[in-house]
Amino acid sequence: MAAVSLSFVVVGGSLTAGPGPQKRSRQRSRSQKRKVPPKPKIDYTKFSHTTHAVTQKLACNTCHKVPSKNWKDVRKGDAAFADVTDFPEHSTCLNCHREQFFARERPAPKICSNCHIAVTPRDTARWLFPSLGDVTDLSLKRRDFISEFGVAFPHDKHIDVVGLNPNSRPSFVNALFQDKKPAPPKSCPVCHETYQPQGKSSEEYVIKPPKTLGDAFWLKKGTFKTIPNSHTICFTCHSADSGIPPEPKNCEMCHKLVTPMQLKVDFDPKLSAQMEADKIMLNRWSRRISAGGFRHEAGEHPDLSCLNCHNAASPTFNTVDPKTLKVPLRSCGGAEGCHITPTTDDGGALNFEIDSRKKDPKFVCTKCHITFGKEPLPENHPQAIPTPKPKAKAN
Repeated sequence: MAAVSLSFVVVGGSLTAGPGPQKRSRQRSRSQKRKVPPKPKIDYTKFSHTTHAVTQKLACNTCHKVPSKNWKDVRKGDAAFADVTDFPEHSTCLNCHREQFFARERPAPKICSNCHIAVTPRDTARWLFPSLGDVTDLSLKRRDFISEFGVAFPHDKHIDVVGLNPNSRPSFVNALFQDKKPAPPKSCPVCHETYQPQGKSSEEYVIKPPKTLGDAFWLKKGTFKTIPNSHTICFTCHSADSGIPPEPKNCEMCHKLVTPMQLKVDFDPKLSAQMEADKIMLNRWSRRISAGGFRHEAGEHPDLSCLNCHNAASPTFNTVDPKTLKVPLRSCGGAEGCHITPTTDDGGALNFEIDSRKKDPKFVCTKCHITFGKEPLPENHPQAIPTPKPKAKAN
């Protein structure tokens, strides 16, 4: 007779028969290995100076040769000077990127798009090198990109040097009888000119403004100033022959890798599209962190010294840090109280708009601002208004 194994379970105070004990599974539990996350794929179509200069600690001359072989071809005749005028040669890249260069990618390896336009063996044309902003040959295509570098230019060291005529003799003027405002330093126009895309056209605006414009901002041709877009001016003094440091081969002295700063700007892309602003205007306008509607050509601004508003003579004026470039609000008042006066009756634009905001919280400030005029009034605006002088008592 087959033996039957029974087990008894107490249910509700009585004994009941149940199934026998189950056998344990003899399968061994397999230890699960931790999955190592895959390495992020590198996008070789986007060259990173940070990877090469910071992570790999490569010097600039590891890739860039000063000058490039084609420097006499890019600029012709007397305009040519020894400069970095082309991307590094293939042999430089192959030292580290042989695998990417010979990848089976069609029509050509992706890494080639960093320098080449069509990325095909049949068309070897390259983009125009980024530092050649002065080259205007339309047959050379320029690539739109955001540079990883900021240019560290010490304005305070150049204000009294750039633009001086060594052959001119000093002249002495009795300032007691002078009733003129200080003129712009001779050095400033060397690098910064009033940008006028329409040239000598008599048209005041880039395009005609709407008839209902009123006091609102509308783009004029002389609103912005230019900034150097090549080495042309720099190498006038800082050449290999002059020996004035930094020399052209010392790239890192001026070009600093920077982290993009998300600063609030007084800029409206939709509005700029209506005004048909070109790339240079958009570049300057989109970086205005204070008064987006300021015009360099308006009123008496062209006759004022640049140093009246821009604190460029101070060592703290750092072109790599946009926050230090912000124009102080008090400069809008000036010695004669141009836009900031003790009272509204004295004609100050800031006074008028502050008083209007007090009367109507929905009032939009349009004298200086594009988008900031809708925001709450900053604390420094009322603080910039000088205290009215007490009236002299009549005898």
